[in-house]
Amino acid sequence: MKLNLPDKLYYSIGEVAKAFDVNTSLIRYWEQEFPIIKPKKNKKGNRYFTPADIENLKMIYHLVKEKGYTLDGARIALTTNSKISETITIIDRLEFIKAELLKLKNSLND
Repeated sequence: MKLNLPDKLYYSIGEVAKAFDVNTSLIRYWEQEFPIIKPKKNKKGNRYFTPADIENLKMIYHLVKEKGYTLDGARIALTTNSKISETITIIDRLEFIKAELLKLKNSLND
């Protein structure tokens, strides 16, 4: 999953929701359900997510939205399986390679 986020120290909840193409309420709900997501909050209560939070959200998104896990199943998988982040990294690399190969194929057909 390729996210269109600039390199920053903190991301607003709106930026995160837009990058994952979900509602902000879902991000807030996942924050309540998964203890690994700990965004910083300012005095007004605005949430600011770190790149580590984004990586954790990527894992949750992968398990819940792409693999079809329930929230309990995803929570258990995150605590018991330490290779989920490696799997997601490999999937991202393979998707990038596939996109590059498709570009090459299209350029050869032209």
